[in-house]
Amino acid sequence: MTLRVAVVGSGPAGSSAAETLVKAGIETYLFERKLDYAKPCGGAIPLCMVQEFDLPQSIIDRQVRKMKMISPSNVEVDINIENAHEYIGMCRREVLDGFLRDRAASLGAKLINGTVHTLEIPGNNKDPYILHYADHSSGEAMGIQKTLKVDLVIGADGANSRVAKAIDAGDYNYAIAFQERIRLPEDKMAYYHDLAEMYVGDDVSTDFYAWVFPKYDHVAVGTGTMKVNQASIKKLQAGVRARAAKRLMGGEIIKVEAHPIPEHPRPRRVVGRVALVGDAAGYVTKSSGEGIYFAAKSGRMCAETIVEISQQGTRIPTEQEIKLYLKRWDKAYGITYKVLDILQRVFYRSDATREAFVEMCADRDVQKLTFDSYLYKTVVPANPFIQMKITAKTIGSLLRGNALAP
Repeated sequence: MTLRVAVVGSGPAGSSAAETLVKAGIETYLFERKLDYAKPCGGAIPLCMVQEFDLPQSIIDRQVRKMKMISPSNVEVDINIENAHEYIGMCRREVLDGFLRDRAASLGAKLINGTVHTLEIPGNNKDPYILHYADHSSGEAMGIQKTLKVDLVIGADGANSRVAKAIDAGDYNYAIAFQERIRLPEDKMAYYHDLAEMYVGDDVSTDFYAWVFPKYDHVAVGTGTMKVNQASIKKLQAGVRARAAKRLMGGEIIKVEAHPIPEHPRPRRVVGRVALVGDAAGYVTKSSGEGIYFAAKSGRMCAETIVEISQQGTRIPTEQEIKLYLKRWDKAYGITYKVLDILQRVFYRSDATREAFVEMCADRDVQKLTFDSYLYKTVVPANPFIQMKITAKTIGSLLRGNALAP
């Protein structure tokens, strides 16, 4: 037999999963509702993703080596990457996603421009799952109703995952990312050539941070918040625009975007022969709100596990076998999510703690540890003296900002 797998959603998670599966000779179907979809997203990717996923420089708009952290009182801290070969990649999601999807398709994944509506779940480990979907390949919005039978399903269809609902994966809290793409005059755009800005404060985000990230010919200006009502989002976005007003002067809004961001993993990420990856699984980090790398990594890790346990697609794996992917994922990244959750609880709870956070970011040892952790996704252990210094610096910053008060 040859295992048949449907991957629903062709973002970084789904396309990375599909590529891994098809390289192993597994019959792979990759579903995408909108082939030109541009997900609202800051679009920052770490250097290790460029290397691990063999991304060409052509899809990276900017190589950011300078970061400004701006406190609630507008204290600016400059953070620079000193190694010439290191950078944070800035990309447009429609470009990144299109590249990964096309690569998977060129390797043999069967790309279906369709919307999966329902998933029929079998009562045993042998009968197929049946996907009911609308095929949009003819260009019609309603599409042609079709079905597909497969042995296994990977849900990579985002925060509002229909696959997750079909398997009763459970809900999670979510935030909203709101973003405006703004085309700036040439002189203003030159300022953001290799520089990104992060603003913190209750006026720009009550839970996270706001950003100005440079892209190909514009900047992405946005905020993230747990307050999902429209009035709150508009007020926070106005706060970002006000704080960055001088640098955005003369800019033209070319696109407005919004999208939910999961706040924690779903209660169930593998049910039967259905596995969730990326935003559908809830793999967005606290504090930083990063999800692109973890989406792609989870898709690849899930697919690698399926290839292994199905013996290169020659047998149908069980739920318990597929859950090996979760054990591997949690072992590799569980501590990262916990640490960033703690950091968000400590540093994002008031403007006093945010001032302390920005002050702490001025320390060179803190900067190096932070960049190494972000760029390579490994928490580089500092020597005991440096670790003690960072701890003392953190406590000192919190005390000076009265941030340790209840």
